Amino acid sequence: MPTPHISAQPGDFAPDVLMPGDPRRATRIAETLDDARLVTEVRGVLGYTGTWQGRPVSVMASGMGVPSISIYATELYRFYGVQRIIRIGTAGAMARHLQLGDVVVATGAHTDSAVSANRIGGGIHYAHVPDFGLAAAAYAAGQGTEGAQVHAGPVLTSDVFYADRPQITQALVDHGTLAVEMEAAGLYAVADRERAKALALVSISDFTFQQAELSADERERLFDRAVHLGLTAFATA
Repeated sequence: MPTPHISAQPGDFAPDVLMPGDPRRATRIAETLDDARLVTEVRGVLGYTGTWQGRPVSVMASGMGVPSISIYATELYRFYGVQRIIRIGTAGAMARHLQLGDVVVATGAHTDSAVSANRIGGGIHYAHVPDFGLAAAAYAAGQGTEGAQVHAGPVLTSDVFYADRPQITQALVDHGTLAVEMEAAGLYAVADRERAKALALVSISDFTFQQAELSADERERLFDRAVHLGLTAFATA
């Protein structure tokens, strides 16, 4: 039966879900699927189910931030039988070798979010990591193809969008962090708790160290590549 935040019925969601933040992007992804139908629209957060190359797949928006994605991911895993979620989003590059449009397979997610950072307690620093099979499949799918590069490495999941902390940023870069975004750690933690699988694929839309960013049209075009990597990972992992 419906949950407080999802109005779909049992069986409406496929086991595999792509999860952008923006409901409009959920609609755009759904338009690339076959026979997609709307299954939920509570609070304007849209979810669809269709097929891709004959495989059932759903798309569900997450909203912004760890609390929002944690709510939707929990309800999908716990009440709708979803087994795998791949976040499709954007991020700001922290490492200087990244270029606009590159895709990062988030192999870990540091965070300043108390929602996940203090999840275990007892002095334990919980490690937010994705499902290895999904991460490996997405990375492999991106190798040897034309266009923007696909990188694998950790990201920072931050609760603060407008943050001015150059020393912390540099320390994270020195420890291999590639980019900053706002949801991956929450998704990884929920997947672990629900004994499910998750991955975040983020496209570089801007930088933390210089003024440059993709236009709206460029974001949408490059966003499609991350969607393809996610769908391929579902099919091959």
